[in-house]
Amino acid sequence: MTNREEINPKVDAYLDKVKKWKVEMEKLRAIVLDCQLTEELKWGKPCYTFQNSNIAIIQGFKEHCALMFFKGALLNDPNGILIKPGEDTQAGRQIRFTNVKEIIEMEAILKVYINEAIEVEKAGLKVDFKKNTELIFPEEFQAKLDEDPALKTAFAALTPGRQRAYIMHFSAPKQSKTRESRIEKCMQDILSGKGLNDR
Repeated sequence: MTNREEINPKVDAYLDKVKKWKVEMEKLRAIVLDCQLTEELKWGKPCYTFQNSNIAIIQGFKEHCALMFFKGALLNDPNGILIKPGEDTQAGRQIRFTNVKEIIEMEAILKVYINEAIEVEKAGLKVDFKKNTELIFPEEFQAKLDEDPALKTAFAALTPGRQRAYIMHFSAPKQSKTRESRIEKCMQDILSGKGLNDR
């Protein structure tokens, strides 16, 4: 069972409120804590760190719950279980579950992956992010950035993944009017430092 000292009361409170995937999340939590990681609540989710570096986070979705490795792209995946959360995700990789039985059956494998993620951190390995130079800004958004220095600064401060998500979202519509309306709707979130899908 989990050592009480390692348990973060904020994560207890989070799990108390969880309706879906509660049993699965509690099992994942016990496995991760068994690997001597520090438990925190970040981005409103149970997050596990090693010497203040993010290693993994437990996420709940509609169709599945997942253990996501922040530098999953650097892990060996002999079992072929690591999934890219989105096609533009560069670093993170998830292992997804739809029931607690899968987690119990994979406990030993999960510990191998978690321990490898810790070793990646100890070795100081970094994901080689593709630069966002290939991002093509729609002209409507470029015009907004040119006229609003605060927006330009806020957008530049977003992570590459968040910038990319916004650019793709803004570029998708064929009509300029629709692109403008999308940009208007997202401006406040950008100024608040939020990503497209952050709530």
